[in-house]
Formats: sequence, C-alpha cells, structure tokens
Amino acid sequence: MPILGSIIKGAINIRSKIPNRRSGEKQQIKQLKKILFKARNTDFGKQFGFSNILMQEDPIKMFQSQTPILDYQTIFDGWWHRALKGEKNVSWPGKIKYFALSSGTSESSSKHIPVTKSMIRSIHKGTFKQILATKHFNFSKEQYQTEVLFVGGSTNLNFNGTCFTGDLSGITTGTQPLWFQNFSLPGPEIRAQKSWEDKLEEIVLNAKSWNVGFICGLPAWIQILFERIIQHYQVKTIHDVWPNLVMFVHGGVSILPYKNSINNLCGKPLVYMDTYMASEGFIAYQERPNEAQAMKLMTDNQIFFEFIPFSNQNFDSEGNMLPNANAIDLSKVELNKEYAIVISNCAGAWRYLIGDTIKFLDLKRNEIIITGRTKHFLSLCGEHLSVENMNSAIKLTASYFKININEFCVVGLPFEGLFSHTWYVGIDENINLKELTERLDGHLKELNDDYAVERQHALKEIKIIPLQNKVFIDFLASKNKLGGQSKFPRVLKGKQLNEWLAFIENIKN
Repeated sequence: MPILGSIIKGAINIRSKIPNRRSGEKQQIKQLKKILFKARNTDFGKQFGFSNILMQEDPIKMFQSQTPILDYQTIFDGWWHRALKGEKNVSWPGKIKYFALSSGTSESSSKHIPVTKSMIRSIHKGTFKQILATKHFNFSKEQYQTEVLFVGGSTNLNFNGTCFTGDLSGITTGTQPLWFQNFSLPGPEIRAQKSWEDKLEEIVLNAKSWNVGFICGLPAWIQILFERIIQHYQVKTIHDVWPNLVMFVHGGVSILPYKNSINNLCGKPLVYMDTYMASEGFIAYQERPNEAQAMKLMTDNQIFFEFIPFSNQNFDSEGNMLPNANAIDLSKVELNKEYAIVISNCAGAWRYLIGDTIKFLDLKRNEIIITGRTKHFLSLCGEHLSVENMNSAIKLTASYFKININEFCVVGLPFEGLFSHTWYVGIDENINLKELTERLDGHLKELNDDYAVERQHALKEIKIIPLQNKVFIDFLASKNKLGGQSKFPRVLKGKQLNEWLAFIENIKN
C-alpha cells in the first residue's frame, strides 16, 4: 500500500504538468469519427451510412441529418434486443458480453443497456481521470496509502446463456484493473453479495479493520452505512472508526438533501466530489473544488454528446420528445440553459436520449450540473419546476428549521378545476406543517419565476404529507430496488405514482 500510494501521488504530480491544448469541440469531432469508424460495418452503421458520413467535410451535420434521435424503447426494439440474444455486429462490432440493468428513476421494468469492452475501458479511463483530479484537493502522499471503499452493485452477475446482466457498478467493479483492486474495498466476496442487507452487514463487520480514506456510492446508502457502523461500534462519528476518511465521491442524485445528515455523522468535514456515471458511460466528473460541484464533461472518452434545449418546442408536458426536436453539438451550447442530453457511444448507443437534463456553468471548462430528468419535472400549468429547484428548496427549508430532509417526492394533481402539488417529505422530527409548507413554497417562488407566477393563477394548492425517511427506503425494498444504483424518484407519475399511493395506503392500514 505505501508503494502504491507513492505511485499514485507521483502520477498525479506528473499529469498535472502535462497541458491539454485540444478544445472540447475538437475532441468531440475526433470521438465521433472514432466511434463511427469502428461501427461502420455493423448493421446499424450500414443502414445509416456511417462510411459516407466519415467522408464528409462536416461529419456532425451529416450524422445528425442521416441518423434519427432514439429513445430506449425504439433502439431496443429495433437493435439491442438482437444483441441481447447473442447476435453479433448489430450496433457495435462483435458480440456484446454485458448488459447493464437500469430502470433509472422513471421506469418500473429494467432496461438492458449494452456494455462493451470499449465502454469498460472508457469507464476505467474516467475513473483514473477522477483520481488524478484529486490533485486540486491537495491530499498528502500518505492519504493515497489509505483504501477506497466502493458501495455498489453485486459483481455476481446473471447469465442468460448468451450474456451477463447486472448493475453497471457490478460489471465495472468486477473488471477493474488488478493494480486498482489492490487498494479498493470491500473485496471480491463482499462485492459478489446479491443481498443488499447482507452486503451492508459484511461491510459493517469488517469496517474496523479497514483504513478507508475515500468512499464512493449513492448518498442515501452511504448515510445508512455510516449510521449502522456508528451504531454497531457504539461510537459518536464515522471518523471514530475511519479516522483517515477525507472524501466522499457521490453521484446518481443531488447531494443537497443528504449533506447535512451526512455531516452530522462525521467528526470532521468531508470533501465532496460529484460524478456523473450513467448506464451508458462515464459522462462527467468534478475536476476541481467549486461551490456548485460542477462537473467536467468527458469530451475525449469515446462518447459524442448532443444537447436538445429542454423547452415546449422540443418536449411535451409529460417530458416526451416531440418529433421535430432539434439537437445541437457542444460548439453551440449556451450558459445556464437547460438541455436534455443525447449520446452516441462505444457500446452501440446512437443519438440516444438518456433522459437526463443538464446545464452548462462554464463553457471554457465544459462544466455541467445535472438538473433532473426529462420526465421528472412538473409543468402542469407552466410552472416548469425542475428537480434542481426542488433539491435547492428542500435544502433551504431544512436548513431554516434545522432539520434533516433526506428523501422527498412530488406529485402534480388536478385541484378544483385547476392544479396542485403534493409533496411527500421525509421528516423524523415534529414540526409545524403550516409553517413548513409556507417556507418551502416561498423558497420555490424565489428560485423559479414561472412557479411564482403560476402560484397566483393556476397552481392553487401546495400540500405537504410528512413521512418517516424509512418509508421511502421501504418502498424501494418493496420493489426489490435496495442498494446499488437504485434511488428514489423525485417526481411520481403514471404507474409509479399508482404503486406509491397503494404502498402509502397499505402502511396506514
């Protein structure tokens, strides 16, 4: 471990002296050409003329004109289902060995997202870049002699006779380079555990023997792990067990609702580093300390990005993309404008709408923040309330009342011929519900002008239903979605809303 720590620190120091002169736009053109060339002889590449696109002076323009934007169901029904059955050269060369199971936060049934060897290498490259980015946090050589704990999905994958399926974190963890496995936890046996409860228990029992300096995972599950370790060892904070813990690398959902709760479980401040890892690849990582935790888009990692302005011209009220939606490339994006992100990658996803929305906070650095999901926003009457707005309002409200609100979700409903929002909020303390509602409503008005306008007109009622935080975790458990990459959706609609309402009614009885 001391030798490995010295090597990593040395690599960080060397890397920091190598300038990167290639612009994001140039990198993106190079990446598009690279993946088009590799896939030119696949069935998808032949149908949409990838060889011809490569010969054009403006390959981006030709690619956009010849290839349609696709959602999951369209690309799966047309292409990926064949690869899932073992067919070769469908939308990427060769046979796909792995498929990541992902329901995101919008669907009940699992999606099968192809994961190729090229994609795994791309993800490992992104992980190494994020390690190198810790140079900006000025950690000592000794800090890199500690261990990294990944709290993710099981490496014990399912095999259907032609391919393996499981959480992306389980796929990538199980294929980590040997040098990285030597200082990463929790070890192969615990990683392979399929039961989330058993995995947590094993981590808790081993925690005292580990020298954890960095921890990675979803905020909700890391908070639960900290609480259980503290309770098991009868200590005051997580630093009584892991005194060298300095950094929490998080992703999947905003850290804002959880940050205060996690801080309360620590004996000293943690450094928080955001990361944007989707089932479709390593998209962005936080390269430097900044208050917004903006992340650098990975423009040089075998993913080509496009961006659809998230507006009424491109999406309907349910977040479905309209037929005439127009995507732009990186050279045309604007600051602080919300976009739905579209990717083409080295696993056979082509102009694929992944369902996330983002904003650019720095065009020179290509830094972004995630603002939500295309279907996880509320605009019943023009309020255009994003998950970013919701997270910020919840954080401000919790801070005002000095309480912890880790979990919440929002439902939009008809009300007396107009509309209302019902908030289900995780609160374990007693609080005046009227004051809580007024405070939350006030913060939302300050954060979103459209919301403020509609609160005077069509959005007539705001209602809060308090629940214990445990209820949200229990709902995920009832859907067999504990741990790994599972997270609670912030906006409930359709089938998922009906399942939630049935669950709430059941626990009342």
